[in-house]
Amino acid sequence: MPTLHHMPKSRHVIPPPCIQDYPGGYAALLNNDDKARDYLQALSWPTGDSFCPRCGHRKVYTLSGERLRCASCKYTFQPFSGRWINNGALSPSEWLRLIELFVEECSVHQMKKKLNLSYNTVYKALTAIRFAILAHAIDARQLISPATGLNSYLKGNRLTGGPRTMRMDTIPVYGILRRDDMVFIDLVPGFQAETLFHFHMNFHLKLIRAGNLIYTDRYKDYDALLFCGNESLPYDIIRRYDEPPHIDAIQDEFWQYAQSRIKRFRGISCQRFPLYLKELEFRFNNQEHSITEIIAAYLCALVPTAE
Repeated sequence: MPTLHHMPKSRHVIPPPCIQDYPGGYAALLNNDDKARDYLQALSWPTGDSFCPRCGHRKVYTLSGERLRCASCKYTFQPFSGRWINNGALSPSEWLRLIELFVEECSVHQMKKKLNLSYNTVYKALTAIRFAILAHAIDARQLISPATGLNSYLKGNRLTGGPRTMRMDTIPVYGILRRDDMVFIDLVPGFQAETLFHFHMNFHLKLIRAGNLIYTDRYKDYDALLFCGNESLPYDIIRRYDEPPHIDAIQDEFWQYAQSRIKRFRGISCQRFPLYLKELEFRFNNQEHSITEIIAAYLCALVPTAE
């Protein structure tokens, strides 16, 4: 299984440059490409020293335009090469406005209208944001892997791949785990949709269907197991129950928060499901914080490389 490099060791803790240092704050950057570029480059190189995104060498030559060249491996690159923000044909100020709209939970159609961009351009940029958030989760190595299929979206450091077809024996299962006021959504190793249908039929594990979202009663330490299905699954075998599953019965705060938002996601698929789950985990765990600058910092981080 591939391993990922450039991964942070902690969850969602990159300290971005303080936006208060910029006259006029974040709003002053939204319509000024030069200022927006300076801000994003400061996030890319927070120490002020540029380095090669390929080998990490810090001796870099300036070429014409915005091009740079590594003195060690001779790689020619631009300030955002190898970073999540390089996935999307947006200007620096458009990126910052998109982040703001993402934080406000606007729909893709609302974003495309406000930014005057195509649907596909906005959708690809949002995919980069969601990958950047997921890549900073503590379990990113397990998630960007063949176990979920998310690795198929990446070719090198570019989001140019496509989703693989998923069947009942390959659709991954996730578990919701609460620790005090925090929620963690884990990939459950060795479990696929087929496993939960087997437990449902033979061990009476409750399965609840809400569209393509399937979730269960409490399982071991997890408040629920869940996955996103597709039309290949035998939904007709799911039994009906008079009593709600554990996570509904306790009126779990995260689950109510997540369900209301999952309904807004249009065309959600089993291939992209972990991107949305980790977004919800990130938003819920940071409700008391401003996430705009954190997301900008994540976008400017290097895309992890697989071996």
